[in-house]
Amino acid sequence: MAIQWFPGHMHLTRKAIQERIKDIDVVIELLDARLPGSSANPMLADMTAGKPALKVLNKQDLADPARTAIWLAHFNAQPGTRALGLDASMTTPAKALVEACFALAPTRGGSMAKPMRVLICGIPNVGKSTLINTLKGKRSAKTGDEAGVTKIEQRIVLQDAFYLFDTPGVLWPRIIVAKSGYNLAASGAIGKNAFDEEEVALELLDYLRQHYPAAVEARYKLSGVADMTDEELLAAIGRKRGALQSGGKINLQKAAEIAIHDFRSAVLGRITLETPEQFAQWLAAGQKIDAERQVKKDAIELDRQIRFKKVPRPPRKPEPEDEISD
Repeated sequence: MAIQWFPGHMHLTRKAIQERIKDIDVVIELLDARLPGSSANPMLADMTAGKPALKVLNKQDLADPARTAIWLAHFNAQPGTRALGLDASMTTPAKALVEACFALAPTRGGSMAKPMRVLICGIPNVGKSTLINTLKGKRSAKTGDEAGVTKIEQRIVLQDAFYLFDTPGVLWPRIIVAKSGYNLAASGAIGKNAFDEEEVALELLDYLRQHYPAAVEARYKLSGVADMTDEELLAAIGRKRGALQSGGKINLQKAAEIAIHDFRSAVLGRITLETPEQFAQWLAAGQKIDAERQVKKDAIELDRQIRFKKVPRPPRKPEPEDEISD
């Protein structure tokens, strides 16, 4: 199943970013440290190309610290880019964002004539509003644990000649990396009405049993998790956590909700659902499938235009038997 979620206000956000970006000095993209590749918006990358970028791996206290270090090195190796990890509720690390912005655009922010203008973006529910409130020192932006709380752009003065423009959380119209869709759903970035929780839980557990089996075994008092299928693991969790229906049948929907909740709340431990290498493989596979889909779509559209005589039918290529030899 392909997971997609692009509410109407996200179209407005895209237009607002396109208008704002020409006057911006630095772009901060807040990423979920548990899924840094999947939470990076390719639409945003296209719109902000050429602008200094600060990649912030937020919620690092929920993520695998070893993998966070790998992702930070990955982003810091990119030109015109800096990366740092933080927990948006921590005041001191949050203030490091201001210093990083000045490092990326050293000629800005020295006076009101040349203020530092920073655009902060990110997917829904990645923690932007919490971070902004921490930076400002008071409740400047609405916060919530559901996707899509912020609906309009806000300008916030962090200090003299330093303006921060906050935008609503935005995804992209079509998610071509299937695994990213599942990871985004598991993290809470996608509205719960846009995906099937049991399917997302199965994808999540399939990854956890391969890469974090000890964490799963400790949480649910299980053994041999790595040798289970994802379906067997979901059923075992339901059985252990009492997600049962009449007659002792396992309530898989309830078991799925438990598994997703336990990941989001980090009671399973500090977990990251992807490495740069894994995400690169998923992206390449997704791009290949998307290119094949586009070829088929173009062929259908060409056939439609030919049938309605909007374009001439291409000349038939001669068959070998039609060719006249000397």
